[in-house]
Amino acid sequence: MNRYAVKLAIRHLLAHPGQTALLMAGVALGVSVFIFMSALIGGLATLLTQRTVGSIPHAVLEMPDRDPSVLVPSGAAQVVLQKDLSRRDQIAIWQPAVPIIEKTPGVTALSPQIRGSAFVERGQAVAPVGVIGVQPGKLSDIADIDGAMVDGTSTLPADGILIGSRLAGDLGLRVGQVVRLSSDRGRARSFRIGGIFSLGIASADRQAVYMNFTTARALFDLPTGISRIEIKVQPATDAPRIAAALRRSTGLKATAWTEDNSQLFEGLDAQARTGTIIKAFSLITIVVGIASAMLLSIVRRQAEIGIMRAMGASKGLVVSIFVLEGTLIGLVGAVVGALAAWLALLPLPPVSEVRSGGLPIDRAQGDFLLAVTLTTLAAMLASILPARNAARIDPVEAIGQ
Repeated sequence: MNRYAVKLAIRHLLAHPGQTALLMAGVALGVSVFIFMSALIGGLATLLTQRTVGSIPHAVLEMPDRDPSVLVPSGAAQVVLQKDLSRRDQIAIWQPAVPIIEKTPGVTALSPQIRGSAFVERGQAVAPVGVIGVQPGKLSDIADIDGAMVDGTSTLPADGILIGSRLAGDLGLRVGQVVRLSSDRGRARSFRIGGIFSLGIASADRQAVYMNFTTARALFDLPTGISRIEIKVQPATDAPRIAAALRRSTGLKATAWTEDNSQLFEGLDAQARTGTIIKAFSLITIVVGIASAMLLSIVRRQAEIGIMRAMGASKGLVVSIFVLEGTLIGLVGAVVGALAAWLALLPLPPVSEVRSGGLPIDRAQGDFLLAVTLTTLAAMLASILPARNAARIDPVEAIGQ
């Protein structure tokens, strides 16, 4: 594309500054909407992930299910050996799996745990709870218990426990009080409440009780094994793939969070598709606007185009001029729109600091470069058809009008 075409394209645009500015403003508005929707939908997905998926394990490793055995004797009858429900499923030899999990790409944290059901007794008040025994230093590896503390401390001595805020409210419990825990293994012990947390998840705040790993072993009669290994991955949407890889490498049953929270995963996926549709309509609006403006420009400049063709300008040169005009409109408008969107989103707080009722807009997910690139390409494609129409103008008829 020669310099002559570039000069003529720029001269045509500057010859009607008002129209050119209006076209670029329309493109800039479309790009701003594109970026704003990308930042809003991406930020909303991040917020939902942080407040829901962020407090649960992304994958859980447990012992594989043992189905009842079918015994086939010499006769025609079949004998089924029923599963022993009195046995507690546990990962007896779990230490070798830990380095395998840690080396798996995408895994960011893991927490071996001892879990079981129990009853909290405080005077005449009794409530069922789920007890979670965690290793020292791994209390907040899955759910941010340290950051969710509303009273007391998150330390876990041998005789201390942490309880949820709703459980504390239901039983009228406070930090420092002593309660009695009776496990489903028939063992009971008294504990002092060391802290109260609030994760914002009703089930956890009402039923979860955290305690020392060694103490949980004794309470649930697990001298060597563990109940499960909870894992965090990054990004959370890769959990199914990572769970499948861990299933193959460890031989354990691996369950991704998407299996137990399929509706939430489908909602996030639908939200992403909605954002894509909205951004596509923004690009379509830009294409239609530029194509319409270029067609009108060609009609108004038929005499100029006729003179150029009569003076020996080739059809290729005419096409190049109008394609360049459309591309420049798209490029400049896209850059201005991206800059305006960046300045508008600059004062907004990060998603992690958004308060209830605020807009969770993530500027990092604004797709600025993608918006500029797609808009410029769309503008170039939108100007091809009008440019070809301009190249087909008959010089004699155009000059005679």
